[in-house]
Amino acid sequence: MHPEKGIVVALAKCSDYDSSCMGETIGRLFEAIGFRPGHGLRVLVKPNLLAATPPDYLSSTHPAVVRAVCQYLLQSGAKVQVGDSPTFGQATDIARSIGLTKALADLPVALINLDRPKYVRLPSGGLIPISRLAIDNDLIVSVPKLKAHRQMRVSGAVKNVFGCVSSIRKPILHFLHGDKGCRFAQLIIEIWQKLPPSVSLMDAVTAMHTYGPVKGEPYPLGLLAASSSPVALDSAVYNILGLKPDQVPIWKTALRLNLPGTKLEDLVFPLEIPGSFDGKGFKTPDVLDCESIHPLKTAVHWIKRHTVG
Repeated sequence: MHPEKGIVVALAKCSDYDSSCMGETIGRLFEAIGFRPGHGLRVLVKPNLLAATPPDYLSSTHPAVVRAVCQYLLQSGAKVQVGDSPTFGQATDIARSIGLTKALADLPVALINLDRPKYVRLPSGGLIPISRLAIDNDLIVSVPKLKAHRQMRVSGAVKNVFGCVSSIRKPILHFLHGDKGCRFAQLIIEIWQKLPPSVSLMDAVTAMHTYGPVKGEPYPLGLLAASSSPVALDSAVYNILGLKPDQVPIWKTALRLNLPGTKLEDLVFPLEIPGSFDGKGFKTPDVLDCESIHPLKTAVHWIKRHTVG
């Protein structure tokens, strides 16, 4: 980041996940934002592991992106773990289903479920169970998947940190704060502010649009993007998609809170510019749901998850 100029958001073109230049591209993005992790740094890589939904697993961060991020960190001498706390199921099970376990098999990286909650008080009141396995790190590298979302309209870098909340409380928070997204958006922002420092790298090579956070359709945006600010990264991507702040609860809330990085003129693009990408065809839900997870469904899934045998 160059404080005198603005918040750096690095954008790069990447046409597919099989590209041999994936590692080089991610390294170039991290270098462009000045991210060089120190030797021995404890780092949690936090992908979006939402669901094992074949055949394309669009709802989760692609294994090739997570692997390349881990390789960059390991080459810098960082101590790396990869983890998430899915709304339903275990991160380790989803990782196995989508091929992430296999992609990381030859790397000295642990795949973990973000459990062991520590209750943290947020500025707006209330205690939130955030995983100790997330809090007890020097740095979090968030690796979100860009996708449409029926509560948030779009799910990006800021929304991805919600996966650091553990236990059954996570889906309950979805239910209690899902009033058109605004209360929920502030909750997510406050959770991000309670976490260790973070860097974000977004997987938008093949994004998911029309519906979400699952059961959407592929959108070939061909984009990888990085920033030290998830707010700035999301703002840049929202502009690429042609969205306005009033359409996106997290963006609208970040503006109301006067968070740095919410305006395009406050951002610096050292590599590609937003106009290099075509997001005009990206479709989002017309109407946001007031709630996306029913308590009865939550209870059933929790019982199945914690029942032995």
